[in-house]
Amino acid sequence: MIGYTTIGVSDMEAAKTFYTALFTDKGAKIVTDMGRIAFIGTKRGEPMLAICKPYDKNDPTPGNGAMTAFPASDKNEVGVLYEKAIALGATDDGAPGQRIPDRFYGAYVRDPDNNKLCFFVFG
Repeated sequence: MIGYTTIGVSDMEAAKTFYTALFTDKGAKIVTDMGRIAFIGTKRGEPMLAICKPYDKNDPTPGNGAMTAFPASDKNEVGVLYEKAIALGATDDGAPGQRIPDRFYGAYVRDPDNNKLCFFVFG
C-alpha cells in the first residue's frame, strides 16, 4: 500500500551511502536520483525510501512522532540491521528486543540526520 516514504537529509551523498549500505543485503540501490531527491529500493513499483534536501531549502528536521519502519525476515536480521546502522553512524534509540510479547520484536535507531528508524518482525 505504501509507494514510498520521504525523509529530509542534510547531506545527499552521505545519506545515499548510509541507506544503500544499510540495505545492500536486501538488494537496495538508488532506483532514481534527481539531484535534490533520490529513491532507494529494489525496483520501481515496489515500496521505496526517498531521501531529499527539503524543497523549502530550510534545514531538514525529523518529525515529532514520525518514524520509518523496515521489516526484517527474523529477529536475527533485526539485530543485524541495528548493528549495521550503528556502524554506519546511526545512534541507538532502543536496542533489539521483544516489545509486545509474542507479537512484535524491534530495534530503533536515529540516522545521522536524527530521523527515527525501526527494524522489526511480527511474531
